[in-house]
Amino acid sequence: MKSKALILFLFIFLVSCSNSIEFSEQFKKETAGNYLYNLEELIKVSYVGNTLYLNWKGGKIKPVVTDENEFFVADMYTKLHFVQHPETKERYLSKIQEDNKDSIAYNYLKVADTYKTPSLYLKEGNYEKALAGYLEIKKQDSTSSYINEWDFNSKGYQYMRKKDFQKAIDVLKINAALHPNSANVYDSLGEAYLRNGDSLEAYDNYIKTLEINSENKRAQNYIKVYESKSL
Repeated sequence: MKSKALILFLFIFLVSCSNSIEFSEQFKKETAGNYLYNLEELIKVSYVGNTLYLNWKGGKIKPVVTDENEFFVADMYTKLHFVQHPETKERYLSKIQEDNKDSIAYNYLKVADTYKTPSLYLKEGNYEKALAGYLEIKKQDSTSSYINEWDFNSKGYQYMRKKDFQKAIDVLKINAALHPNSANVYDSLGEAYLRNGDSLEAYDNYIKTLEINSENKRAQNYIKVYESKSL
């Protein structure tokens, strides 16, 4: 019971601290904006009056502010503060290391308000920039959930069910670029081309499928029919 009472006391104390902090207008101007949590996620810092908010992972978070430049985010289970790199002058959200508070980490870079994630480019139909972003994610982490082959494949088939075959092709081409050793991505791309009326591109992708998986019956049958008509 004592430990629970202590935790409750500390929480009330922290909240009271948060309510008493006054942010200067200059501080709010310098720190508000988007910070790069990773290449696919942003942390948006904003102020409503004198209250600090973070938008992260689709939720609006009100952190516990313990000082003008120190706050605790329960969802991350970490303390953060704002720092500026002495050489580049770029601004960051920095994790406070409890075991070494004098050490400064440059964790989350502040980016321009116009910064777009790969998924946003994808949603807008800018497939070239979307692919560039996803390739950078793959470079940093080839197992990242953001480049999951089956997610892209599913999105491609969603477009096909809507008969939006060009969008299906564009998405599946990204999947093929991210997973060039997968027979499935070429099989799906071949189908999208075929349903869009491009028999030659369908043929080329079914050939690629068979180079990886020679047992693909659909690819075998299509190539057989295509080549017989080409004679």
